[in-house]
Amino acid sequence: MEERVCHGCQTLRRKVAELESDNVRLRQLLDESRRAGKRQAAPFSKGGPKPNPKKPGRKAGDDYGPKGHRPPPDHIDETHDAPLPDACPDCGGPIDEVDVKQQYQTELPRRPIQRQFNVHIGWCRDCQRRVQGRHPLQTSNALGAAASQLGADAQSAIVELNKDAGLSHGKVTRVLASLFGVDLTRGGSAHTVLRAAQRCEPVYAELRDAIKRSDWVVPDETGWRLGGRPAWLHGFVGPDATVYEIDRKRDHGPAVRLLGLNYSGLMIHDGWSPYDRFKHAFHQQCCQHILHRCKELLASSTRGAVRFPRRVAQLLRQGLALRDRHAAGQVSDHGLAVARSRLQNDWDAAVFPPKTDKVNERLAKHLRKHSDEFFTFLYLPGLDATNWRAEHAMRFGVILRKVWGGNRTARGGHAQAVLMSIWRTCGQRGIPALDWLSHRLRCSTTLLHLPP
Repeated sequence: MEERVCHGCQTLRRKVAELESDNVRLRQLLDESRRAGKRQAAPFSKGGPKPNPKKPGRKAGDDYGPKGHRPPPDHIDETHDAPLPDACPDCGGPIDEVDVKQQYQTELPRRPIQRQFNVHIGWCRDCQRRVQGRHPLQTSNALGAAASQLGADAQSAIVELNKDAGLSHGKVTRVLASLFGVDLTRGGSAHTVLRAAQRCEPVYAELRDAIKRSDWVVPDETGWRLGGRPAWLHGFVGPDATVYEIDRKRDHGPAVRLLGLNYSGLMIHDGWSPYDRFKHAFHQQCCQHILHRCKELLASSTRGAVRFPRRVAQLLRQGLALRDRHAAGQVSDHGLAVARSRLQNDWDAAVFPPKTDKVNERLAKHLRKHSDEFFTFLYLPGLDATNWRAEHAMRFGVILRKVWGGNRTARGGHAQAVLMSIWRTCGQRGIPALDWLSHRLRCSTTLLHLPP
């Protein structure tokens, strides 16, 4: 009896020691997290400087990298001579000219172009309707109080500065005033952005239709603010188009409105549960999200609980390595099929048995539910194994998450989504967004080409 009591006491002491050790470790992690949240001067700091930092600047030898030189311009607008002085500046002696070399300079025009349109107005003899002429450079037919306007290039520059460069409307007005002497109020800048979004509405509808018809789509979402209240930015990336939508809710609504529940293409996503509603689609769960989750579990797990996340991470890395070897021609199609089947069996063997650790069981439950959605990229070579395209698309929008980005009202938020979709899609298609919008404001164009 005494031996049983002593043995039980020893077991309890060991458990108490383990719990005390975990308590100390978790307190240290909590303190580090609290200190990181209070850093003001260096919000991206990860601690002190490295003990042996790399030497700054370019590396010597072959590691220097390509040298950048500005090429000569393709056309010359002005030619100026830099003649020799009448006498040598050192001794005052005569100078004999021996050669002439060229130097090139690219300068910004600081003086805006002021245009006047003489708009001819008449009446139809048959229907007695008013008819008004229009020049190709005009962006509006307004006369009277609204007769003085900004040109298409100026309006496109405002959208570029606000929606791509991330400048507030106040900074946009200061840039135009200091660089070009153009006077504009913050309200005028905001109205310019809203009008540009309104002109782009038909193209935005075309982009939504292009995403719906695409063979694959990469959706994602991130937190947003609309009028100071919580909202969500939903992004959908396709092969040649990107669509954003700002919604008050974080649910399946934007995805269902855009794709439809009968969407039968490929969806590459982070495993968010609303995407399970698309029963007819083929799914590829983001491997990087699971690897990150395994890393967190390995940092907090103890003893035998580390085996499961370690095994899951190992199998995912094996799948990614197999993909790379097949793409490099080191593994044949038959070898890929054999290795893929073996890998799927190992995955099921690791995931389906129940886990005693609650945290591991929570992860295993998710992996069981989507067991056949993690190695889709091995069945379709060339398919992304992560949702990195959507992650990059979200970063494009995050810099505009402030109120001055146009998120004070629902109308401003919709204009934000429209113009961000246009800008991101132009980048995918290799079209200068500023030039395209300038053409759009003067005439009706599509995103399929840029008029000369």
